[in-house]
Amino acid sequence: MLKGKISVSLYIGVGVPIPVPKPIVDALSSIEVTSSAGQASGFSLVFNFSSKSPLNTLLLLVGQAGPFVRTIVAVNINGTPNVLMDGMIVNHQLTPNVQTGESTFTVMGTDLTSLMGYIDFSGFPFPCMPAEARVLLILAKYAVFGIIPLVIPTLFMDIPIVTDKIPTQKGKDLAYIQQLANDNGYVFYLEPGPAVGTSVAYWGPEIKVGVPQPALNINMDAHTNIESLNFTFDASSKGIPLVFIQIQETRTPIPIPIPDLNPLQPPLGLIPPIDVQLDKLKDTAKLSPMQALALGVAQSSRTSDVVTANGTLNVVRYGHVLKSRGLVGVRGAGDAFDGLYFVKSVKHKIQRGTYTQDFTLTRNGLVSTVPKVPA
Repeated sequence: MLKGKISVSLYIGVGVPIPVPKPIVDALSSIEVTSSAGQASGFSLVFNFSSKSPLNTLLLLVGQAGPFVRTIVAVNINGTPNVLMDGMIVNHQLTPNVQTGESTFTVMGTDLTSLMGYIDFSGFPFPCMPAEARVLLILAKYAVFGIIPLVIPTLFMDIPIVTDKIPTQKGKDLAYIQQLANDNGYVFYLEPGPAVGTSVAYWGPEIKVGVPQPALNINMDAHTNIESLNFTFDASSKGIPLVFIQIQETRTPIPIPIPDLNPLQPPLGLIPPIDVQLDKLKDTAKLSPMQALALGVAQSSRTSDVVTANGTLNVVRYGHVLKSRGLVGVRGAGDAFDGLYFVKSVKHKIQRGTYTQDFTLTRNGLVSTVPKVPA
C-alpha cells in the first residue's frame, strides 16, 4: 500500500486470520488504529471497490460471522515488523455510489478485549485465590487466540481464607478483570504482537520507566521529524489524594495523604506544580489498608501529569513506529518542555503513500530531569 521502505500487511479470517488477497489490499484506501493508555484499542479500515470486486466476498463473510471476524494490521518499516492491531470487527458500513457504481466499505473494531465481554460468568468461585491468580485463570480461556498473560503480583498478596469467604466473579470477564485492576491501583490492556497472531495481556501497575523510544525533533532543520506540536500546562487538577484506613477494633477511619512518590513512575519534569487541593477518595475505608494505599498511589499518578503535548509526526522521516504506553524524548522545544515524556495515546493514519501518527504526551512538570535524550 505504501511505497518505499514501508509496507502494510492485512490478515482477516474467522478465528484464525489469513493474509488477504492482493485485490483486497489494492482496494484498501485508509487505515486508522488508535492505541491509548487506560482503554481498549480500536481500528477502522476503509475499502473502495466495484460490484465485481472480490471484496464482496469479505462483505458476505463479515455479514455472516458478525463479531467473530478477526483482523490483524501490521506494518514493516525498514525491515522491522510492527503489529499495530489484533482485534475483532464489531461494526461495518456500506456506502454505495449510484453514479459511479463503486462502493465504500468501512469496518470498525476493537482489540481482542471485545471477546471478554460476551458471556457473563457471575458466581464462578475462586477459592483461596488472590486477585492475580484469578486474572491468570480467566485469561487462560483466551490462550487459543494467542493472548499471552503478563500478570504482575501485587505488593502484598491477599489470599482469602476459604472458611472466611470464597471470592466469586461479578459480571463478564473484561469487567471483572478491570475491577480487580482498579481495586489494586493497576491497569489492564492488550498489547498486540510481538509476532503476528499474538497479544500480551498486561495486568499490573502503570509503568513509566524503561528504554525511551527515538526522540521527536522539532526546529532542528533536516533532523525535524514532527509536523506539528503544541504544549499545554494545566495545574488546576493537581492535588494530594486522601485515603481513609479504618482500624478494625475501633472502627475509626484515619486519613492518610498520599504523596506523589512512585518508584515505577519517577518524575519526568524537574519542576512539579504546587498541590492546590486535597482529593478525598470515597469508600477506601471499606478496603484493606494496602488496597486503599494502592488506589491512592494510582490516583496520585493520574493527577500528577500537568504537561500535555499534542502533535503529529511523519513516520517515514521518524523511521520508527511511535508506541503508546512508553517513554519518548522531545528535542528542540526549549528548556521548559524538552526531555522525556510518557506516550499516553497514538493514532496511526495510513493512506496510500502517507503514514502519519497523531500523539499525546504527558509528564508531571517543566524542565527535563535528564541532560539529554536518546536520539
